[in-house]
Amino acid sequence: MERKLARRVWLGIAGAAALLAACAQDERPIVKDSDLPVDSPVDRDLPTLWIAGDSTVRNGGVQRGWGQDIERFVDRKKIHVVNRAIGGRSSRTFFTEGRWDKMLAEMKAGDLVLIQFGHNDQGPLGEEGKFRGSIKGIGEETQQVTRPDGVVETVHSFGWYLRHYARTAKEKGATVVLCSPVPHKKFDAAGKFVADWAFLKPWVKAAAETEKVLYMDLCGIVCAGYAAMPPSQVEGFFADKGTHTNREGALYNARCVIAGLRALPGKPVERFLNEEGRGIQLTP
Repeated sequence: MERKLARRVWLGIAGAAALLAACAQDERPIVKDSDLPVDSPVDRDLPTLWIAGDSTVRNGGVQRGWGQDIERFVDRKKIHVVNRAIGGRSSRTFFTEGRWDKMLAEMKAGDLVLIQFGHNDQGPLGEEGKFRGSIKGIGEETQQVTRPDGVVETVHSFGWYLRHYARTAKEKGATVVLCSPVPHKKFDAAGKFVADWAFLKPWVKAAAETEKVLYMDLCGIVCAGYAAMPPSQVEGFFADKGTHTNREGALYNARCVIAGLRALPGKPVERFLNEEGRGIQLTP
């Protein structure tokens, strides 16, 4: 298993390096907690659909994340949606800030958990990367990072954090779905949409397989949809240069999430969908 994991890590190094160069020029702001609606209280009498992620999942203003539209497709009498995603967070900082522990403390058997990270994991580990980058890959290696206040943090790999989330939620009796990140807006010289996250998707899948939880290639689903559209339509889904969706784009991605969930083994969301949700399915 260790040799297999190491091989997957090295296969992703080249792709990770390429994305790091792009991220170095990315001036995306970190969304402040105060800019987002207050979390609704957890309904202990209903199963909860938990969502953990970054600003592509939950955002404010003209930018909007797919997690903000999931509730539209479920029967609120059957399941309660709690979207704890927040801008600027990586798999690492969602852990170090205690956000995961807070979710886990409220989680119960029968809940459904969707997890999507990756957009903010690609930068440097230290101050130049806002202390949010994780070690590339899925291994057990660690690195010590010293913060300005002198606190020394042990940083783990992207896969380590995902495995931790999957394992601990599963231990609470929840059904866990690890999702590859939604794609950036990228076209080649001929105007054809360019698929995203080729190096990172295997890491998410490997983490899911290791912990025996569900994996959804959300990136692949969205990319397939974008590739079938004229570039102008894809352009109309974004609120910035190519990372954050607007309301129309967020709704499209939310439909892709529901379609992907409906196609997973065991169909974990099926019994919670309303009529509109049941009308969504993956196209061949």
